[in-house]
Amino acid sequence: MLINCKGKLVDLSSPKVMGILNCTPDSFFDGGKYKDESQFLKQAEKLLYEGADFIDIGAYSSKPNADFVTEEEETSRMAPIVELVLKHFPDTLISVDTFRASVAKAAVESGAAIVNDIAAGMLDDKMLETVGKLKVPYIMMHMRGTPQTMVKLTQYDDIIKEMLFYFSERIAQARKHGIDDIIIDPGFGFAKTLQQNYKVLNKMELFKITELPLLVGMSRKSMLYKLLDITPHEALNGTTVLNTIALTKGANILRVHDVKEAVECIRICSQLI
Repeated sequence: MLINCKGKLVDLSSPKVMGILNCTPDSFFDGGKYKDESQFLKQAEKLLYEGADFIDIGAYSSKPNADFVTEEEETSRMAPIVELVLKHFPDTLISVDTFRASVAKAAVESGAAIVNDIAAGMLDDKMLETVGKLKVPYIMMHMRGTPQTMVKLTQYDDIIKEMLFYFSERIAQARKHGIDDIIIDPGFGFAKTLQQNYKVLNKMELFKITELPLLVGMSRKSMLYKLLDITPHEALNGTTVLNTIALTKGANILRVHDVKEAVECIRICSQLI
């Protein structure tokens, strides 16, 4: 289960960790936390030191009802941080979290190795074509609508069946555009109620029918803190529990704010095989 990241083959049959580095002022957990180059670099260094295999940089908050950001502003936030991290940590494999083709192109040209698209090409009809030409791995997530509308789009007859159909169609479209390395993301918290999130997690092994690597992002999300009646800042223990469950159900990448704890989850779960 190999993906090609800038000529480096990464084997996802052994689970990996993707550390989150947000350059948005309104992210639900760490929005606005990093205000200058030194703070971004300090956090990037921390993620790498704790064992992150990838760093995922986002410049447009995808939380429910997130503020709209223009493509120009997203690019101006994103590209300099990609270049900054690579200048100081040149071997870093950077994933760029965007649903816009122009932003993805600018980020890859700045050195990013992976495109992470919450919309699987549904919000920009040029995304799949662009990623195909860039020849980088592509993470496609399940979502309905946009970050501004998704909370109203949670009606499913059979959520697992409908998600599998969604991925089947999006994978076929990605293949048509020459995308070789595809990773799927169930999209926890996106167009799903709290109960639906846990139903998807409980049945997550069914997504292995796609024969593609599986990325899971549940770090400090509302499916945890609303259930436990706590804040995102108090949700690390719950995140660790969910990451452990995800690993037992076949997760290949854990996308997290807290890398050290995710690495420990992987090390412990690897002893069960």
